[in-house]
Amino acid sequence: MIFVAIIILLLMMIVLLTLLAVAQIKMAGIEVKDFWSFIKANDTLNKLYAFSVKYEKLSPQQQIMFLHEADTIFDAFAKVPDMLWEEEYPKYMKILDKYKDIKIKRWESQD
Repeated sequence: MIFVAIIILLLMMIVLLTLLAVAQIKMAGIEVKDFWSFIKANDTLNKLYAFSVKYEKLSPQQQIMFLHEADTIFDAFAKVPDMLWEEEYPKYMKILDKYKDIKIKRWESQD
């Protein structure tokens, strides 16, 4: 009986903490799905950053994949306040620079 009471108490605490986290996210002016997208994009940013540092020259297929992933990151980061990702700013800028370089090279090759 005590075991059941402890489980119920723990479940209530989990629900309460979840509701509190959602309330704080909404008070910051962010939608929960946008915040979740930001969390996933932050993970992708780290992977893309490591990829961009490791490989200087990319094949056309890799360029397309890089551009697509970078677009996803840029969209997710644009939906949250800058103060949430200011620590990731150097990585973000490195990805943005690589993105611009690839776009310029692709435009030049189309001419």
